[in-house]
Amino acid sequence: MTPDNQFAQLSLLFATSFTVTLSGAMMPGPLFTAAINGGMRRGASAGPLLMLGHAALESVLLVGLFLGLAPLLTSKEAFVAIALSGSLILIWMSLSMLRSAPTLSLALEPERRGGDRLVLSGVLLSIFNPYWSIWWATIGLGYVLQSRERGWLGVIVFFAGHLAADFGWYSAVTLAVARGKRLLSDTVYRRVVSVCALALAVFASVFGWTGIERLMS
Repeated sequence: MTPDNQFAQLSLLFATSFTVTLSGAMMPGPLFTAAINGGMRRGASAGPLLMLGHAALESVLLVGLFLGLAPLLTSKEAFVAIALSGSLILIWMSLSMLRSAPTLSLALEPERRGGDRLVLSGVLLSIFNPYWSIWWATIGLGYVLQSRERGWLGVIVFFAGHLAADFGWYSAVTLAVARGKRLLSDTVYRRVVSVCALALAVFASVFGWTGIERLMS
């Protein structure tokens, strides 16, 4: 393979990885809800911090796929365990947000600490999302196997495209929220946080129900 052909194939791999990942990242979910809440509380840095935890977990998972983790991720037992535990985690996060909502104020000094909490949230909201693990065990694994045909460079390019889409989208979301909060009153801010908390409760119900359904099937 000539260098020009290799560059063209790797560029196509990056572009398709970026596009497929972006289409999934743009769908509403627990991470998106956390990004909106984090953008209002911490500012534009919330998106990259969430994705830092998300990316760290995906790096570990990528290695796991090479070690034969895919069958475990697609097993009924794994799906049920992730769905039910994820449901409990999301309910806890939802209740925490609802409890804090009445006292929140945009006039307060922005949080300068708590970045580690956002990184941890990025990990937890990913690992306890059953659809995230299913995505990696199917679409993600397919991409990994295809990219591996071009050597480890192919895998690196695929993962780089994947991370570029995740970081790009969530950075844009939290930047937009951080700039827009200047136009919000405390009342609107509290309502937005409450809506985000209720959205997490809905996701928790969906995860819990699908886990119970799979368990009973």
